[in-house]
Amino acid sequence: MRNSFVLHLTALPHGVVNGRLHNCFCFHFQWEEVSIMDEKNVPIRTYQVCNVLEPNQNNWLRTDWIPRSGAQRVYVEVKFTLRDCNSLPGVTGTCKETFNLYYHESNEDRESYIKESSFIKVDTVAADESFTQVDVGDRIMKLNTEVRDVKVTTRKGFYLAFQDVGACIALVSVRVFYKTCPLTIRNLATFPDTVTGADTSSLVEVRGSCVNQSEEREEPKMYCGADGEWLVPIGGCLCNPGYQEKSGTCKACSVGFYKAKSSDPGCSKCPPHSHSVRDGATVCDCHSGFFRADSDPPSMACTQPPSAPQQLISVVNETSVVLEWAPPRRLGGRSDTSYNYPRPGSGSGSHLCLPCGSDVLFSPGQTGLKTTRVVVSELRAHTHYTFIVHAHNGVSQASGAGAAQSVSVTLTTNQAAPSPVSFIQATDVTRHSLSLAWQQPDRPNGVILEYEVKFYEKDQRERSYRIMRTFSRSVDVTGLNPLTVYVFHVRARTAAGYGEFSAPFEFSTNSDPFPLIGEGVNSAFLLLSISGVGILLLISAAVFIISRRRSKYSKTKQDSEEEKHLNPGVKIYVDPFTYEDPDQAIHEFAKEIDVSSIHIERVIGMGEFGEVCSGRLRVQGKREIYVAIKSLKAGYSDKQRRDFLSEASIMGQFDHPNIIRLEGVVTRCKPLMIITEYMENGSLDAFLRKHDGQFTVIQLVGMLRGIASGMKYLSDMSYVHRDLAARNILVNSNLVCKVSDFGLSRVLEDDPEAAYTTRIPIRWTAPEAIAYRKFTTASDVWSYGIVMWEVVSYGERPYWDMNNQDVIKAMEEGYRLPAPMDCPVVLHQLMLDCWERERAERPTFSQILNMLDKLIRNPGTLRRVGSEVCVSVVPQVCMPEWSMCVWLQSIGLERYRDTLAAAGYTSLDSLLALTHQIKPMHGQHIP
Repeated sequence: MRNSFVLHLTALPHGVVNGRLHNCFCFHFQWEEVSIMDEKNVPIRTYQVCNVLEPNQNNWLRTDWIPRSGAQRVYVEVKFTLRDCNSLPGVTGTCKETFNLYYHESNEDRESYIKESSFIKVDTVAADESFTQVDVGDRIMKLNTEVRDVKVTTRKGFYLAFQDVGACIALVSVRVFYKTCPLTIRNLATFPDTVTGADTSSLVEVRGSCVNQSEEREEPKMYCGADGEWLVPIGGCLCNPGYQEKSGTCKACSVGFYKAKSSDPGCSKCPPHSHSVRDGATVCDCHSGFFRADSDPPSMACTQPPSAPQQLISVVNETSVVLEWAPPRRLGGRSDTSYNYPRPGSGSGSHLCLPCGSDVLFSPGQTGLKTTRVVVSELRAHTHYTFIVHAHNGVSQASGAGAAQSVSVTLTTNQAAPSPVSFIQATDVTRHSLSLAWQQPDRPNGVILEYEVKFYEKDQRERSYRIMRTFSRSVDVTGLNPLTVYVFHVRARTAAGYGEFSAPFEFSTNSDPFPLIGEGVNSAFLLLSISGVGILLLISAAVFIISRRRSKYSKTKQDSEEEKHLNPGVKIYVDPFTYEDPDQAIHEFAKEIDVSSIHIERVIGMGEFGEVCSGRLRVQGKREIYVAIKSLKAGYSDKQRRDFLSEASIMGQFDHPNIIRLEGVVTRCKPLMIITEYMENGSLDAFLRKHDGQFTVIQLVGMLRGIASGMKYLSDMSYVHRDLAARNILVNSNLVCKVSDFGLSRVLEDDPEAAYTTRIPIRWTAPEAIAYRKFTTASDVWSYGIVMWEVVSYGERPYWDMNNQDVIKAMEEGYRLPAPMDCPVVLHQLMLDCWERERAERPTFSQILNMLDKLIRNPGTLRRVGSEVCVSVVPQVCMPEWSMCVWLQSIGLERYRDTLAAAGYTSLDSLLALTHQIKPMHGQHIP
């Protein structure tokens, strides 16, 4: 935008006002005011000068004082005509075709005379086109227009002056103006009319102000450019709540609409069951009978509280109750329905109901439940209870809804196992014995029939424990080690079964042979006692040494069996199916987990009983861990529930780095879950097939070593796996292999006929297990040999596409799987040892573990692979098939091949010259 001070020379005598020049040109030496006709034959007034014949012309024409009006740079537009010097005869050297433009700044209009030296030159102005005498005759007017800019920033106004130095020129008009950026509205912010900067490249920063009914989103700014254009808009404003933008202003929302926040794009229609009755509403009011919670956004429909839950049913299990119900028929239009249980009332006979104690437990909780099932435990036996279930949602409190949203049920608990013993006391402590006494449980729940005492050395950590039973509340424990700390647990049994064990109580034996030695003890008796103890110690030491020497020459397999039964530190596996109540087994061997601490993330597979998911487990006081979650699908039978939980009862007894770890179970709400550690790489067979050929032999042997370590642990516990295969080995992110899937033992014992026709894994099973159903640790060793073959072959299917009958027939005929490609000879030999027909000839897992440890310590033994028939340590001796080396292998004398090769016996022909008179090399003995 341009603000102008315009001077048309036709109006010079009257001056220019309101942004125009105020007066005419004040002095004009040799300049004359002349009227001429323009190109439209309209007379105009001009200032002319044409002194071209005289040299050294200096003719000045000055304007009156021009106020600056805040401008920092003004523009002067001059329109003029100029005579061509060549068309004037005899003016050579004195005629010019240019004139000069000057300015002078001043604060006041009081300077009647200004020295020429006070003016500052702006520029010399030349004509683009000039006219001749002929042009004048033809009345062709050649008008020139030139614009010059002047920086005026130090005074309130200025003067302009035109200097003629010998031209024939006429000034037609002079217009003086400055540029501004015009008032504008951008992003709901008003930017005022702004004068441009002093320099042609300067930008003037301008802060805008928000329009009415708006607020700043970010400080609004723009820049006024030197050409009068707005540049670089930054920030802006937003219409206030209840208003929306229209044509650069903020208009109020009309009735029936609302706008809750400034950041909302515009007015929205009121959500269902709400209305607004005035313009500019920020929220819509709910209709009668409908409500909005404090946490509900204004865009949410108004809702109602739910109706009461439906079909409340209860299942009593001793002193526990399972409550289930259907959701309310009317949810009120919300999805946040939850259920609360006030503490139930209890009574007996006709007595009034009283609130129960704080020891009653609710699982998964008592308030804010999202599920329609709860397990209430720790109730009293033979007691009446009334349970009330309330349905709530986000607007229940706002609406004041109460009893109409609840449903109740009254029931009586059954006989139950007693609560744990709360305190144990030890008396009469000696070196090898002590006496225990305890009080009756707080809730006996019937007549106590028996007490069971479990104890073990503290250092053993329950790996090896003893059990004692008594009918009284005390027991004498003997056969203890002196100066040893023992941990004791006691539990009680009623007709309903055993209760839970008490918390651990620790007591230590002492070093005195008797509780107290008084002064009256005979010294001779003490001497004889000490002597007798010494003799017993000598005899025990002799027996120990003799037994150790004898055991050195016994079979290793017999050693392992004796250690298993004689070593008190070995915990023996307990079959959960020996328990009459499966819940007793699961609670003894597995920890119950609150379902609220489990976060399921995704489904990773399907198991026999339902989905298998991955997720996270966060137990209070511990860090969050990733877990695998097996769930029991809906509609299960009692048998399926027992079978499902039996696997957890088995896993819960194991504690080994190469056995899948059970984190716990969920049995108090649906669905039932088994929670185990999460193994990132899944099953071993699929993992190997995915990474075919990517591991070193040492890495593969390391995997096999881990599996063998886990199986040794199981065999030491007298547990037979029955289904050892690569598919049942899981691999974590560190390539640690862990034995899993303990379900086949349940299947084979529960329904052996069906198992043999549908479930037995023929390709992994030992011949005696297939033919006679004889499952032992030795049959697990056979299966381990198959697993070795799977690992070295990177997940190849054993016996390839042979059917089960062909596999059985081939095994009976002595066929064994050949060495996989690049399989070290020593590994294939270990496989063949595992596949011995006679199970007594197979190695134990302890021997297998020792062998693999030796291979890992001596990796050079793994260099010979199955593609080579024989490789000697003597340089350049590698014999072809059916060589002497193969013959030595066939007769069991392979260990002498290097000695014979060093002596020059490298073929069967040269071996014929060997007699008993030839001495062996390197001190070797050759039979």
